[in-house]
Amino acid sequence: MPLLWLKVAVGFYAVGLLYAIAASSRPCNFLSKVVLPISGLGMVFHFVSLTERAMLNGHVSLTVMSIHESESLLAFVILAVFLLMYWRYRTLSPGIFIFPVVFLLTFASSIAQQPVTLDNPVLRGGWIAAHVALIFTGYAALFLSFGASILYLLQERSLKAKRLAGYLQKLPALEVIDEIGYKSLLLGFPFMTFGLILGAVIAQSKFGSMYFLDPKVLLSLLMWAVYMVLLYTRWNSGWRGRKAAYLATFAFLAAVSAWAANYFSGMHRFIAQ
Repeated sequence: MPLLWLKVAVGFYAVGLLYAIAASSRPCNFLSKVVLPISGLGMVFHFVSLTERAMLNGHVSLTVMSIHESESLLAFVILAVFLLMYWRYRTLSPGIFIFPVVFLLTFASSIAQQPVTLDNPVLRGGWIAAHVALIFTGYAALFLSFGASILYLLQERSLKAKRLAGYLQKLPALEVIDEIGYKSLLLGFPFMTFGLILGAVIAQSKFGSMYFLDPKVLLSLLMWAVYMVLLYTRWNSGWRGRKAAYLATFAFLAAVSAWAANYFSGMHRFIAQ
C-alpha cells in the first residue's frame, strides 16, 4: 500500500511539473490557481505513504536507510519548505524549480524495483533518523535559496535588457526574490548545523575519528562551510543580489556533491540488496 499511495502522490505532483513547463515560457493562469491545492493533496497521500512505510519497517530509521525512500522523504520536505515560503510571500515563482524536482524524486522512488539500502547496518537507529530529517530540511532550504538565486539572476538580466517576457513578467521585485533566498538560508542553516553535529556525535561514538576522513563527511563539511560563508557575507559585508546568488549556487552544488557521495562513501554507501 505505501507504494500505491506514493504513485497517487506522483500523479498529483505531475500537475506541478506541467505548471513548471508551461510557466517557463508564458504566464499560466489556470494551472497557477490549481497547482497548490493539487500539490497539497499529493502531500497528503505522500505523508500516508511515508507513515505506512515506517510502520511496515517497524522503525522510522529503517525507512530513511533506503535511498529510494530517502528520495521520497527529501521530496516531501522540499515541498513542505516551499509551501512555508509561499505562506509568507505568496509567490509561486520558485515553483518552476521546486515542482519538477519534487516530481522527479518522488517518481524515481515510486518505480524502484529493488531495495537499495545503507551498506553499514550500524548506521541504523532513532538518532540517525533525526540526523537525516535535520539534514534534509537543510537541503530543502538550500535548494529553495538556489532557485531564488537563479530567478534573481534571470530577472536582473532581463531588467537590464529592458525585456520581460513569458514567466519573467510574473516574477516579484528583485528585493523580494533576494529576501526569499536569504530567509531560506536562515531557515535551513540551524537544521543543517544540528544535523551535522548529531551525525558527528553518533559517528564518533561508533567509528572513532577515522569516520571524519570519509568523503561524504568531508563534502558535507565543505557544504556547511560555504553555507556559513554565505550567511556571514550577508550579515557583515552586505552581500546581496548577484554576489549572494552566485555563492548560493556554489553552496547548492556542494550539497549535490555531498548527496552524490552516498554512492562511493565508505560509511554512507548505498548498495542493492
